[in-house]
Amino acid sequence: MIRRFVRMIDLADDPATIAAYEAAHAVGNTPPEVLASQRRHGIADLAIYRHGLRLVMIMDVTNAFDPDALDRDAASDPVLIDWHRRMGAMQRPLPGEQGWVEMPCVFRQSDHP
Repeated sequence: MIRRFVRMIDLADDPATIAAYEAAHAVGNTPPEVLASQRRHGIADLAIYRHGLRLVMIMDVTNAFDPDALDRDAASDPVLIDWHRRMGAMQRPLPGEQGWVEMPCVFRQSDHP
C-alpha cells in the first residue's frame, strides 16, 4: 500500500539561493547516498514543486517507510549530514513551525462517489 505525505517549507528570498537549491536537485546533482537512503527507508517517490518561495513536497511511501531510521541515517552519514545542512541553510520554516510542515488532506476526489 502506498501512502502520500505532503509537506511545505519556504526558500530564502534570494535569487542566487533559489537557483542553487534548484541546481542541487537537478538530475545528477543530488548525492546518490541521499536517494539510496530515501529508497532504503520506504520512500517510493518524492517530488518537490516550487511557486515563488514556497516549496511543496509530495512523498509517496510504502509500508516499509521508517522515518526514524531515515532520521538516524541523516544524522550519522557524513554525506547526508552535509546535504541536510546545505539544504536547511537555504530553507525558511513557515511562521511558528520548524522544518518541513505536514499538510493534512482536506479533499480527495477518489473518496467521493
